[in-house]
Amino acid sequence: SRGYAGDPRFNFIALPKNVGKRKAQIAAIRRSCGDLVLNVDSDTILAPDVITRLALKMQDQAVGAAMGQLAASNRSETWLTRLIDMEYWLACNEERAAQARFGAVMCCCGPCAMYRRSALVSLLDQYETQRFRGKPSDFGEDRHLTILMLKAGFRTEYVPEAVAATVVPNSMGPYLRQQLRWARSTFRDTLLAFQLLRGLNIYLTLDVIGQNIGPLLLSLSILAGLAQLVTTGTAPWTACLMIAAMTIVRCSVAAFRARQLRFLGFSLHT
Repeated sequence: SRGYAGDPRFNFIALPKNVGKRKAQIAAIRRSCGDLVLNVDSDTILAPDVITRLALKMQDQAVGAAMGQLAASNRSETWLTRLIDMEYWLACNEERAAQARFGAVMCCCGPCAMYRRSALVSLLDQYETQRFRGKPSDFGEDRHLTILMLKAGFRTEYVPEAVAATVVPNSMGPYLRQQLRWARSTFRDTLLAFQLLRGLNIYLTLDVIGQNIGPLLLSLSILAGLAQLVTTGTAPWTACLMIAAMTIVRCSVAAFRARQLRFLGFSLHT
């Protein structure tokens, strides 16, 4: 930031202490004056044409937010970063791309998301006062803000040509903590999302249900398999083969769509 401190095009806001992402966002939005607001995480690098491509999508006044495609900037660092890079590709080009067909991306990711400022301003009070279990919420900002945008009647879009590279966890500890935060956000905001899904396409209802029920059913299958192994001494081969087959099919489809054989190794992510 020092290199831009004297540039009149930039205005840096120094908060008295670390108040978290949500309050920092709100402080910046309230001081902003442009029609569009771009949210970028500090560890993210944007392609040169990202702003142009997102702004073109935002020309439609019905669009309240649009996100770009995410990749891992440290992809080659460890086996885990390679898997996360594939996870991001799938999340963007399967999940978000499918949701975007109905103008309802359910979570515009923080590393690279553009919002319509007029829409943001009308939602700031709801965004700022969100509570979870009686306390001010300090996680899941991206998903909650996107849900609020959809509830307000705006479309949310995905722009695959707008590519941003972000740093991802390179070891299991930080990765699992990140996934726990995201899972809490997904489960919490699902109840809020169900209220608006009735007015959207049936696919989106099935998609949200799958996101929440799928992991629980997989966990239940694993627990049932362990119980069978302990009580009967036999392995649940049918369940194991079914899970393996589902994983192989998904990875094969991804490898075909991305034209990259590395996605066959994504089964290790399971």
